[in-house]
Amino acid sequence: MIWGLSTSTFTLLHVVLSLVGIFTGLVVMFGHIGGKRFDAWTAVFLATTVATSVTGFGFPFDQLLPSHKVGIVSLLVLPVAIAARYAFHLAGAWRRIYVITAAIALYLNIFVLVVQLFLKVPALKALAPTQKEPPFVIAQLAAVLVLFGVLAVLATVRFRVEPKPAG
Repeated sequence: MIWGLSTSTFTLLHVVLSLVGIFTGLVVMFGHIGGKRFDAWTAVFLATTVATSVTGFGFPFDQLLPSHKVGIVSLLVLPVAIAARYAFHLAGAWRRIYVITAAIALYLNIFVLVVQLFLKVPALKALAPTQKEPPFVIAQLAAVLVLFGVLAVLATVRFRVEPKPAG
């Protein structure tokens, strides 16, 4: 039992939160690149990404794992994104700070997804059983890090704050 839920139910909840966070985060990221706010998508992305990071600490562990370190970084970045978006309303430098911190939070979520895929999918695990082999490194560095770097730069440059519609 974890937080009153069976281990399988808790795991399912964590995975669903993570996938919703990734999906909505991608929608938000591409919205930023297109110069759109997507307020509702943003709220879901930030909430589910916080929930993903928090629930990651609900699994039993004896030592601090790399996934916990990623969760800690995510939980340090997300309050900045939330403050930039909701407390500072994307004013001035807070627009860039928001876009960059939101991109980092999404990147971290996808980074963990790739790790989990290489751990759980037999064909990927066979390619990189220790996650130090070239297929894993290429997936994380080329496919994820470089792609997110490019997307984050595009989003930062193209996202402009639109006034909220009246009414």
